[in-house]
Amino acid sequence: MHLFYAASPFKYLKHRIDVLDKENLVCKYTMIEGDPLGDRLESIGYEVKFEATSDGGCLCKMTSNYNTIGDFDVKEEEVKEGRESTIAIYKVVESYLLENPQVYA
Repeated sequence: MHLFYAASPFKYLKHRIDVLDKENLVCKYTMIEGDPLGDRLESIGYEVKFEATSDGGCLCKMTSNYNTIGDFDVKEEEVKEGRESTIAIYKVVESYLLENPQVYA
């Protein structure tokens, strides 16, 4: 599956998968290169965990760890923008998977 976002301000991103725990539904990955890092961030680490809900769905919990270069502080506004962008991507993927269950069944 390839996802392209014409409205994205970024031309380039590179992630590394660090942990893929299918049994516990956890994925840890790190953005190691790309436009969002600029000259202020070394990397951004992510942990995504899916937990079953009582209604048959799931809850997605995500934690981000910003690894800065030097004493730079990441602003809450920048974190919020990144979170909103990530949620939008997850919604696109969720929609695709709900419409195409054969790709994961």
